Amino acid sequence: MSGLLSSTEFGVRPRVGVVVLTMGQRPEELTRAIRSVLAQQLVILDIVVVGNGWRPEFLPAGVRGLHLEENLGIPAGRNAGAARVSGEYIFFLDDDAELADPLFLAEGIKKLEADSSLGLIQPRITDPSGKETPRRWIPRLRKGEATVSSYVFSVLEAAVLMPTRVFEDIGGWGDPYFYAHEGIELAWRVWNAGKTVWYAGDMVVHHPVTTPTRHATYYRLNARNRVWLAKRNLPLILIPFYVLSWTGVQLVRSVRNRGAGLGSWFSGWLEGWRENPGGRVAMRWLTVYRMTKAGRFPIL
Repeated sequence: MSGLLSSTEFGVRPRVGVVVLTMGQRPEELTRAIRSVLAQQLVILDIVVVGNGWRPEFLPAGVRGLHLEENLGIPAGRNAGAARVSGEYIFFLDDDAELADPLFLAEGIKKLEADSSLGLIQPRITDPSGKETPRRWIPRLRKGEATVSSYVFSVLEAAVLMPTRVFEDIGGWGDPYFYAHEGIELAWRVWNAGKTVWYAGDMVVHHPVTTPTRHATYYRLNARNRVWLAKRNLPLILIPFYVLSWTGVQLVRSVRNRGAGLGSWFSGWLEGWRENPGGRVAMRWLTVYRMTKAGRFPIL
C-alpha cells in the first residue's frame, strides 16, 4: 500500500452509493444497520434500502426504499439497488450487519485511493456480542489471525466496498446464483479485471454469528452454484478439476457430519451440470497466473 494522500485528506468528500438489502424480517437489526451508515463521516451518502419481496417504509430522512415485488435473490437484489444509487464508490451492507466506526467508509476509500490496483475491500467481520469469529469468515486458505490483512479470492458478502467503475466493469453481482458463492465470483471477476481484492483486518463490521445451514436450500444451492461458478468463470480445462476438488471437500465434510445434506447436495450438483446459468466470462490465463502468484491457484 502506498502512502498517497486521499481525497478526504484534501477536504473533498467522496460520494458513496450504499445498498442495504433486506427481506424485512429483522426490523431492529435493519434500524441499527441504517443508523451505522448514517453516522458515517467525511463522505456524501446516497442510500437505498432494497426490500426483496418487502416494501421498505418509515425510513429515516436521507434514505430511500426500493420495493421488489418478489424475492429476486441476494445478488439480483443488490444489483437492483446498485442501479438506483450514485457515487464514485459503492458499498453493500446486509440488514443484520452494522459499521463499527463512523470513519469506516472514509478509511476504506483512503485505502482504495492510496493503491489504484485495489478493486474491492472486505472488512473483518466480528460478532458484536464477542463470540469467536468463525474461521469461514476469514476468506483465505491459510486462515491465520483474523486481524491480519491480505489479498483474498472470495468475499463474505455482508459488507463490501469497491469503486463503482470496477463494479460496473465486471457486470455487478451474478444474478442467477440467488444465494451462495456470488462473493467468490465477484472477487474472481475483480481479479480478472486486472485489479486485486483486499481483506482489511483493521476495518471492522459487526455481524451476529449465524449458521449457513439455517437456509433450507443451503446444500442444493451450495452445490449447484459451485458448478455454475466454474462454468461461468474458469478456463474450460480447469472446470472439471475445480468441481472435482470441491466434490472431494464436500464428501469429507459429509463424513464428519454423518452424511447431513449429502442427498440435497448431489441433487444440486447434477442441477448445476444440467442447467446453463449463462453469463460466462472466461478467466484469462494471466488472471490465473496473478491469482496463483498471490496465493491461490483457482481450482480450490
